[in-house]
Amino acid sequence: METIKILILAANPKNTDRLRLDEEVREIETALERSRGRERFQIISKFAVRVSDLRRSLLDHNPQFVHFSGHGAGDHGLALEDDSGKMKLVSTASLAKLLKSFQVKCVLLNACYSEKQAEAICQHVDHVMGMNQAIGDRAAIEFAVGFYDALGAGRSIEDAFEIGCTTLDLESIPESATPVLKVRKAAAAIASTLPVVDEEPPPLPPESLPPSVVYENPEGQVPLESAFYVDRPPIEGDCYDEIVKPGSLIRVKAPRQMGKTSLMSRIMHTAEEQSYQTVCLNFQLADAEFLTSLDQFLQWFCGSIADQLNLPDKLEEHWKGVRGAKSKCTNYFQKYLLVELNSPIALGLDEVDEVFKHLEIAQGFFGLLRAWHEQAKNDAIWKKLRLVIAHSKEVYIPLNMNQSPFNVGLPIELPVLTPEQVQELVARHGLIWQAEAIAQLMGLCGGHPFLVRTALYQIARSRMTLEKLMQVAATEEEPYGDHLRRHLLNLEKDEELLQAMKRVVATDKPVDVGTGVAFKLRSMGLVKFQENDVLPSCNLYRQYFCDRLGVC
Repeated sequence: METIKILILAANPKNTDRLRLDEEVREIETALERSRGRERFQIISKFAVRVSDLRRSLLDHNPQFVHFSGHGAGDHGLALEDDSGKMKLVSTASLAKLLKSFQVKCVLLNACYSEKQAEAICQHVDHVMGMNQAIGDRAAIEFAVGFYDALGAGRSIEDAFEIGCTTLDLESIPESATPVLKVRKAAAAIASTLPVVDEEPPPLPPESLPPSVVYENPEGQVPLESAFYVDRPPIEGDCYDEIVKPGSLIRVKAPRQMGKTSLMSRIMHTAEEQSYQTVCLNFQLADAEFLTSLDQFLQWFCGSIADQLNLPDKLEEHWKGVRGAKSKCTNYFQKYLLVELNSPIALGLDEVDEVFKHLEIAQGFFGLLRAWHEQAKNDAIWKKLRLVIAHSKEVYIPLNMNQSPFNVGLPIELPVLTPEQVQELVARHGLIWQAEAIAQLMGLCGGHPFLVRTALYQIARSRMTLEKLMQVAATEEEPYGDHLRRHLLNLEKDEELLQAMKRVVATDKPVDVGTGVAFKLRSMGLVKFQENDVLPSCNLYRQYFCDRLGVC
């Protein structure tokens, strides 16, 4: 009778959450030793597995079954150990390639977020099991015991998988839908229906993978080359498609530190890849002397753009006559800037909220942008101009409906990060967390990109643990002290907003604070809507303002 070799590989690197791997291996051995078919099985167990151990174990034992116990990192692979015992990720494609060279019949990846690896390995192995989300220690062990109990009793792999899942239900463990089974299709069908994994997908930039993670201070714009920018589909794709359309206008709205400038830089980069000219203006850089009149402001606007394009300043030549400032500015673009450029120009306007404070300038300037956008529908020269406008506040200034750029073009409102996107950031920081840790961080930060990245930056650099963060987050101690004080100072400048925020944090139920106040608080990022009422946007704000505003 042929002996079935089961190679159990276990890895729990020093810088990852502790798992009960010894117990899992012991329970698997017990399940097979007590089975009626125990003489058919040989178990080879390897702990603290490094990449070299994985390869050598497969070569030495040539197993039919491979069982991995440890941590998974979604798209980034499985967590083995390096020579110092710290985490080293093995990519999905590399793992699939390795197993392709052996006669393995079944693989069980008893690790969180391992479904991606299962899908890739299934190209070369008949049966592969993985987990479609995080799985708790007890669930992982009970599933494995149920699977090997059935296997030892002579049941098929498919039956054993089902019995493993049923075991979780019988034990009242609500994770029976987490394990997934991938079955390789007939050889003739593989080429036409399944993706080829012979070529590795583009890896993350080296700095995003441990053990040599280069951490970035989360303050400010996320650099283009950063591994810590997480896409929020379909937003990026929609913006990249829009910026290449003649006369396009993209409006990006979100509270501060939600990623507006980072998104704008990526839109501009897409334009540069199309050989467009690009200019980014931050209106916080406009000196007070240029905000005294529309004429002064538009001269600063035109001069700044010409300077970034490395074109001569021809304001004196084009700013003559009795025409108004808007006509002179239009003339400067139409007869000089757009004519001089042989390619389209993408113009990014950041922090335009600053203009809202100056009503006369705001009405003239934004009306001008709308007019240019309308001209681009019929005039070839204006089709070369593509606009990206980013702002935080609601547009409360009185603008004629037909003269506002805020009701045309592609509207983009940046959302908070999803749990899956937070998990992605966790992995990119070289951390592997269970689902409970992700839920804790989401509960505290509500998916706010800056708050999430700040937490992970502190934890990844061993400045504090998640437990310590939960203790000090809602205080003026680091890491959120400056962020919270800024919000408090802004509220104290407006008594109406201050009183409204007191009402919001004083109860667990949604509160009606009036439309205008609600939108202002949302612009600050402090609340979120539930129908017409509002709630604090995250528990961090509820805890902090309860204490500082004296309502707890």
